[in-house]
Amino acid sequence: MKEQYLATAYPQLRLDSHALENNIRVMAQWCRERGVELAPHVKTTMSAPIIERQLAAGAVGVTVATVDQVASALAWGHDHILVANEIVDRFGLARVRTWLEEDAGREIRCLVDSAAGVKTAAEVFDGGAVDLEVLIDVGTPGGRTGVRSLDEGLVLAELVRATPGLRLVGVAGYEGVVPNSRAEDTVTAVDRHCRLVRDVYLEAAKFFETATPIYSMGGSAFPDRVVEFLPAGGQVPGTRIILRSGCYVTHDHGTYAAVSPVPGLIPAISVRAVVLSTPEEGMAVVGAGKRDLPYDAGLPTFLSARTADGIEKKGAAAGVRNLYDHHAVLTGVTGLDVTDTVDFGLSHPCSAFDRWPEYVLTDRDGHDLDVWHTDFRRSSLVTVPGAD
Repeated sequence: MKEQYLATAYPQLRLDSHALENNIRVMAQWCRERGVELAPHVKTTMSAPIIERQLAAGAVGVTVATVDQVASALAWGHDHILVANEIVDRFGLARVRTWLEEDAGREIRCLVDSAAGVKTAAEVFDGGAVDLEVLIDVGTPGGRTGVRSLDEGLVLAELVRATPGLRLVGVAGYEGVVPNSRAEDTVTAVDRHCRLVRDVYLEAAKFFETATPIYSMGGSAFPDRVVEFLPAGGQVPGTRIILRSGCYVTHDHGTYAAVSPVPGLIPAISVRAVVLSTPEEGMAVVGAGKRDLPYDAGLPTFLSARTADGIEKKGAAAGVRNLYDHHAVLTGVTGLDVTDTVDFGLSHPCSAFDRWPEYVLTDRDGHDLDVWHTDFRRSSLVTVPGAD
């Protein structure tokens, strides 16, 4: 009874199963054709059924951003995990050490970009039964984490090699810390970053402590530029090229629709909501807002409308003017009435799924099939033995 209610309550996030399967298949084939592996960044959806399908299509593991997301991935049965982030708190590091000691077959790796981070990790792992495998994080000026130069990367690589409890297994970058556009200066910045990551990888190879070092890049906007600057075959024996793209899995109607270089991806997500009011001519207010719709990478777009009985209103049109917490104000409205439903196209999947503990799976014709769930819970309240 609960899921029957969820499938008809509004507003609702909706996932087209046909588009989902298409996108997983398309990206898997794109990677195979270029000789690279895929460990998708599952923070995009944090939804077990989607991740299972990505792995079934050939993904070699999963990427996450936080230690709590590691816990979720392990609970779903996934043991090959890359944390595309620094872990510098002792409690988080202790959790990782515990998980690694529980199962020798697990791989949980993370990034480092500072001597302080290396020191903290060593304090937790030195003398333990397992080492923490880490990758040098290469960043961009004004961007997020990561060393900013080749020299910094090499100094850090040498430090990791000399630090008990840690093992250097590769280098990682993230080319997505730029505006999502194909403007010439943006692509130039992406290329510059890709070259730097490659240079750090090649020069740091002498410090690697594995026979299969990892060269990892992430993002769904510029994977084509990444593959233009990969280490040449044989430069570092045993190299594994691992992409961490995540947003491809659902694509979107906004930012990734505009910049993705992967042909054949289809927008798979939308939000359906009810027209609550038509208080002025050419204006409608719909019952979905900032709590329901991503808006960090552009406002939602009007896709279609239906009557309360589900009959499509072919002449309906509107544009989203602005969002409140639980309302979207539409202007330029034609053909919308109170009790109609409106489907919105979304921009930026990573800001969509985290708003929804449940969402509706549909077939390609929009018929409801099932209700799937997400897991964005945080487990920060954990009892620590001996604590008062």
